[in-house]
Amino acid sequence: MQKTVKTPVRFHGVGLHSGKSAHMAICPASADYGIWFRRTDILLGDALVPARWDLVEQGPLCTRVVNAAGVSVATIEHVMAALAGCGVHNALIEIDGPEVPVLDGSAAEFVRAILEKGLVAQDRPLRAVEVLQEISVTRGAATATLTPSDTLQIDFKIEFDDDAIGVQHKVLNMSNGSFVRELCDSRTFCRKSDIDTMREQGLALGGSLDNAVVVDGDQILSPGGLRHKDEAVRHKMLDALGDLALAGAPILGCYSGFRAGHSLTNELLRTLFSTPGAFRVVECDSETVARLPGIGVHLSEIPAVA
Repeated sequence: MQKTVKTPVRFHGVGLHSGKSAHMAICPASADYGIWFRRTDILLGDALVPARWDLVEQGPLCTRVVNAAGVSVATIEHVMAALAGCGVHNALIEIDGPEVPVLDGSAAEFVRAILEKGLVAQDRPLRAVEVLQEISVTRGAATATLTPSDTLQIDFKIEFDDDAIGVQHKVLNMSNGSFVRELCDSRTFCRKSDIDTMREQGLALGGSLDNAVVVDGDQILSPGGLRHKDEAVRHKMLDALGDLALAGAPILGCYSGFRAGHSLTNELLRTLFSTPGAFRVVECDSETVARLPGIGVHLSEIPAVA
């Protein structure tokens, strides 16, 4: 069965890139509604923006969705990952600005609030996107691939010159609440030199040592250091789950990423859905539902460091 949040879940904070403050609420929605954003600060015209792969405006820094009227919501990947990781399939997200609050740079605060409020099962069958053949996209040294699997798996590898990050590789089966236990508290990360450059360009205005892991060579500049030794690759997996959630239904397949980012994962979805015979939409039986992200998650599973 599909699920939605029991009551509105509210947040307030600044956007990572814009630095603008925003209030946001994840509200219940009917079965088969999907995930939509509503810009409450837009008083004329179409203020509704579907969280959908074909409305993504591709860029390297975050995931932004834009409707036909040009209304957009940016940095949606963390809240989308939280919804997918908690098993929420229908929600209306009301927000009074152009960017989702970054909070602590992870998805943990979204997850905690959702699980504290609780979920409601909806009497409608749940559908999933089953990957039937290998689909791969490459851009420079970066690659993203989807292959058939009976559940969602994420396999990610990163390579950075900075010794504080270096080479990291992690594989997770996303069943049985592994997102909540293993990934939700991992924060976005960046190099100090990149932050300096972005701020000169008027970007990353809401970024700070409190909502991102900032590295400089072999040094971790953020107070308290890392939450996980491999926090960087865990956050890339978190991002990938959020970007894959824009498929509009859970994915049954193995996602493999090497140096992949938001735009490449979106290009992968576009390639999947435009390739004849590459996928099919299936109605999930009870065994399939039991293997999906978000099934059986508990508030106590959020890591204590978050």
